[in-house]
Amino acid sequence: MHGARRAFVDTSVLLYFIDPSDPIRQVRAAEWLQHLWASGTGSVSWQVLHEFYVNATRRLAVPPQEARFLVDTFLTWHPVDSSSALIHRSWHWANVAHLTYWDALILAAAGLAGCDVLLSEDFQAGRRFDQNQVINPFTATP
Repeated sequence: MHGARRAFVDTSVLLYFIDPSDPIRQVRAAEWLQHLWASGTGSVSWQVLHEFYVNATRRLAVPPQEARFLVDTFLTWHPVDSSSALIHRSWHWANVAHLTYWDALILAAAGLAGCDVLLSEDFQAGRRFDQNQVINPFTATP
């Protein structure tokens, strides 16, 4: 990532950050998150935080208090609010890019947050959606 481009972080990046079962992905997620904290360029949505909390506590068995602390930490990134604009933009992406509604919500939130980068392994790396370029954080460095 060059300069101070804003980056929207998909749920999987946050989950790998706390998941020791894949040490390589955990290190890469940590590198990206440290970079975003240092540069002040990270962004998430409420959807990402909800998915993170549920998966952290259920799938990864993270104690609820620890997961809540992490969610509170990411709240400082001012998550993209759910709104009619978000829903309408997600419908646009679902139709135009043939995405699932949930993926389209991620992409719409990244756009509404003014991000230039979408950090995700769930979208095709290098693909552009308007101003957003998809970067797979597990195959690229900050």
